[in-house]
Amino acid sequence: MTDTGKPQKILVTLLTVPDGWKEPVFTKDDNPRGLLEESSFATLFPKYREAYLKECWPLVENALADAHIKASLDLIEGSMSVCTTKKTFDPFAIMRARDLIKLLARSVPFEQAVRILQDDVACDIIKVGTLVRNRERFVKRRQRLIGPKGSTLKALELLTNCYVMVQGNTVSALGPHGGLKEVRKVVMDTMKNIHPIYNIKTLMIKRELAKDPDLRSQSWERFLPKFKHKNLAKRKEPKKKSVKKEYTPFPPSLPESKVDKELASGEFFLRESVKRRKKMEEIKVKQTEALTKKQEERNKAFIPPKEKPLPKKTHKAPSEGKLDIEALKDKVKRAKSKKLGAPPVSAAPGGSAGKKNKKKHKG
Repeated sequence: MTDTGKPQKILVTLLTVPDGWKEPVFTKDDNPRGLLEESSFATLFPKYREAYLKECWPLVENALADAHIKASLDLIEGSMSVCTTKKTFDPFAIMRARDLIKLLARSVPFEQAVRILQDDVACDIIKVGTLVRNRERFVKRRQRLIGPKGSTLKALELLTNCYVMVQGNTVSALGPHGGLKEVRKVVMDTMKNIHPIYNIKTLMIKRELAKDPDLRSQSWERFLPKFKHKNLAKRKEPKKKSVKKEYTPFPPSLPESKVDKELASGEFFLRESVKRRKKMEEIKVKQTEALTKKQEERNKAFIPPKEKPLPKKTHKAPSEGKLDIEALKDKVKRAKSKKLGAPPVSAAPGGSAGKKNKKKHKG
């Protein structure tokens, strides 16, 4: 606020790191007296890494000797350890040495792991074994991160400038800090069932936008794609829906006991003889009902089935009026010709002659 009471405008300028700037190397002149206390770190390694570590351990010792860090390999216990010496001047060198042995234990080759000793390189070991409960689902999502023939992992390495190693229940990443942040996001999203291709597409767009100096101070939200989550498999509703009862603080009433029922009906006050008589009557009633049911079932076999009624023949009613005499004559002629042994009407005059000719031929 100024003396006049008006608000004062404050100009804020964004500070940017100039291109090509590097942090100066930490030398012995920066810390000539060295360290006061000795620091050490140790880590275990699996059995299958023993042969490789035994082979490349002289190279590890030579790489750490430049920073005056002592390294030791214990094959009996299966552990690696690093510690500072009196000549160590860089206080952060022991932290880099600790990361180096961690990466070697997680199957990262020595050629890549030794880069951690550089100032502009960091590492991140992401534990993914506990993110998915089902083992089969975990293996599928881990394979999805690697991709067919390692294509997805290679694309991720090119976009983030990091080396990524997927081994067992961990994902080891080695590279600049900005790239490690992106790698962790992609890995965590993949384990949450988000395909890595979506994040790779976003990284490709960011890479192109970073080339434009005018967009450095602007928001990139309008350029980045927005993917919607589509749940295609809908949950099937159960056939029988259980309706929850209304909550009441009072417990449910107890079912009536045998004595309560007898008191309600008045049987409790009857004599024993009357009770026995009633029971015998109930038993007899039940027996008679059972007998009648059995008898009905037996009699079912003797009941004849209901016959279907025969279809009634429909006789044509005689046509009213005069009879057709010619039609009746034709009908009589047809009936005579159908009789067995009777000659046809048309062959009647020549029938006797035919028989005589047959007799002559026989003679």
